[in-house]
Amino acid sequence: MSKEFKPYVPAESTDPEMTLKAVLLGVALSALFGAANAYLAMRAGQTIAATIPAAVIAIAAFRLPFFRGGVLEQNITRTAASVGEALVAGVAFTVPAFLLGGVWPDLSTHFWDAAWLMLAGGLLGIFFIIVLRRPLCVDSDLPFPEATACVEVVKAGQHGTTEAPRYVFGAMGLGAVLQFFTNSRGFTLFRESINGFLELPRVVIRRFDSSPTVGDVAHTGAMPYATPLASPALMGIGYIVGPRLAAINFSGTVFAWWVLIPLVLFIDPDLPRRLGAPAGVPVPWDAISQNVWFNVVRPIAVGTMLVSAVYTLYSMRESLLASVRGAMASTGRSGSAAFTSRLDRDIPLRWIVISVVALVIPIGLIYYRFTGQVGAAVLAALVMTVTGFVLSAVGGYLVGLIGSSNQPTSGLTLSALVVAALLMVGVGVRGLAGVAAVLGVASVVCIACSVSGSLIQDLKAGYLLGGTPWKMEVAEIISVSVLAFFLMWPILALHHTYTIGSRSLPAPQAGLMAVLAKGIVAGEMAWGLVLMGCLFGIALIMIDAPAPMLIAVGMYLPFETTSAIFVGGVLKWLADRIAAARKLSPAAKDVSEQRGTLLASGFIAGEAILAIILSVAFIIAEKLNYPDFSFTYLLARTNELAVYRDWGGVLSLVVFGVVAYVLIRGPFRKGLPDEK
Repeated sequence: MSKEFKPYVPAESTDPEMTLKAVLLGVALSALFGAANAYLAMRAGQTIAATIPAAVIAIAAFRLPFFRGGVLEQNITRTAASVGEALVAGVAFTVPAFLLGGVWPDLSTHFWDAAWLMLAGGLLGIFFIIVLRRPLCVDSDLPFPEATACVEVVKAGQHGTTEAPRYVFGAMGLGAVLQFFTNSRGFTLFRESINGFLELPRVVIRRFDSSPTVGDVAHTGAMPYATPLASPALMGIGYIVGPRLAAINFSGTVFAWWVLIPLVLFIDPDLPRRLGAPAGVPVPWDAISQNVWFNVVRPIAVGTMLVSAVYTLYSMRESLLASVRGAMASTGRSGSAAFTSRLDRDIPLRWIVISVVALVIPIGLIYYRFTGQVGAAVLAALVMTVTGFVLSAVGGYLVGLIGSSNQPTSGLTLSALVVAALLMVGVGVRGLAGVAAVLGVASVVCIACSVSGSLIQDLKAGYLLGGTPWKMEVAEIISVSVLAFFLMWPILALHHTYTIGSRSLPAPQAGLMAVLAKGIVAGEMAWGLVLMGCLFGIALIMIDAPAPMLIAVGMYLPFETTSAIFVGGVLKWLADRIAAARKLSPAAKDVSEQRGTLLASGFIAGEAILAIILSVAFIIAEKLNYPDFSFTYLLARTNELAVYRDWGGVLSLVVFGVVAYVLIRGPFRKGLPDEK
């Protein structure tokens, strides 16, 4: 296969590749995309791959008169840029768990712990996947959908197609403007969401009992509801993942908020009183519903996630074994002198082995500081290394199959976490020390899986374009090393402004990791509810339900979050119907799909970046003794915003209308190839 393949840039090319400007631009873009995805990961539990947006920006940048560069330089920039999203995904899914689990009282005081975990996980992910490059990128027939799409964008950019940057940057600007008029730290013209509840009618139920004093009891309850968040970013996520996955995710939310919570409220009429609701006043159903969701529904979702993670690994056991065998079989060949072409040169295996050992030792010392036991620290380091390599292989294979945006990183991490937790209990490490060690293993493994998935996608794109593997690998090492000491700053800023674990920033994966680690090691798990969730997950598998993990994540997230993602999926469905009605040619359909993806990516980046900027502005204002700083607050003091406060919910329809128009009509603007 590799002998017949001809890359876009031939192996004999001597064009500049790993130049200083290419690496610096890549690192800067990586920081930008990383900060934006930190917001998405902790708010919606998802991140969006930065490969295509980074490629588009690189094409535009290297056309500037003072910054001109070729395809190989663009390839290095894109490779270095895309790692920011992957690195922050692994961090946002796990590091906040130290805070939510009570291990760290504050994130800021453990900045260096988090930075070293990030550095170790990122570099290990790179070294692990280098070993798997040939079996996954060269010798396999995996489709690598996102890498292939990225290559087509790059090729189109070299042939004079310049519309892609306009779509990305235009949507970024519009998304930032809409966020400014929605965010509580901006000029709050539009309300993000309207929450409420529908009180159920009173029903008299006869209780059957042997005692004659038990009679009829009146039951009531409520069904909470919320409008979708007026969020271009969340709607952009739904547009990219498509109507099917968005609907599957939302189905879990519907089950949680419109079935489980009303059921609990209905069957326990004394619950409001026990939770402190005063007698003689209307029941605060919104607060009660939130309480039930947090303490009852989320543990059930945890059980469903556990079963889904195990099932995912079991279903791909053959692929995992094939990937590992292929890596071992090709390792000797790839390190030999037989591979003289620059397209076959990786970082030598001996340097990979030395680097892995050099990383494992300091991580073992960190685990020793967590546990205070040499044996437990060594065991944790071994578990981290073995599971990290195996799960990186799994993640790399899945990226080749379905793309990095759909890689089940959280499911893979859960497996490593459960193994580490059981081993910590087995060697007698309990309490917060055991929880810290387990979360430390999970953090490194999660980051490694996420970064390895990003790199294998970039290496495949580089393989198709004709990039030099070892140069791409070095560029990614540089980017990870820099970002490991930067990305905690936007996370800290978001936590300071919105508070990690709150409804505004729920950090679902991190919350799940904290619950599991404390539950297994510290004995605080609501095992009865988790068991119910496991049985529900088994039932989903028995009926061959699509994506049980996605259903469980939907149960774990707030209603307004997943409903906004669902709205984005509906917009994608409408765009697909328009494309079908217009009977577009295959070329025109591909262009419209690409435009839609670029517009949605722009919305995501624009909102997320402005949220970071407003968070930083809030922190600066607080340092200057203006704790109530926001544009809304300053203007509201003159009562000029009274009408907007009253009509903000209705005015938020403007956000939905603008996003819908752009995502439905934007892909079909003039310039499409000839239609049928």
